[in-house]
Amino acid sequence: MSTTTPTAVAPLTVTDAEQLVDTARRAAEAAGVAVAVTVLDAGGHPLAFRRDDRAVLIAGETSTRKAYTALQLNAATADLVDAVRPGGPFHTLPTALDRPLLFIAGGVPVHRDGRLIGAVGVGGGAPEQDHSFAEAAAGALRA
Repeated sequence: MSTTTPTAVAPLTVTDAEQLVDTARRAAEAAGVAVAVTVLDAGGHPLAFRRDDRAVLIAGETSTRKAYTALQLNAATADLVDAVRPGGPFHTLPTALDRPLLFIAGGVPVHRDGRLIGAVGVGGGAPEQDHSFAEAAAGALRA
């Protein structure tokens, strides 16, 4: 019987988190959208946060909840929106847990070598915009 030891994957660092924030903010700025960006590590702890001066105040809360949701479910929040609609498999999940879940596009899990190491959440734009900014950030970290 052969056993394999999982290889260690470097955790999300503050430098990584700052790169995620900067990339998401640049993408939002290029689109003319003021946003807030939150980066969480694999344990759900905040590593970086930035809210543009012009971003609506709630953007800070939504970016954090989107990142937390993407992290906990290891899925982009854009892919989960239908799951919480009436009749969906997660319909009662937003109210069943005492957790800050938010099923609006803009949260994206961050992986390294196929392992979940954190998440990025963006709030302040339209959901599709927030998703594209978060995806741009996660994609830049993978590159």
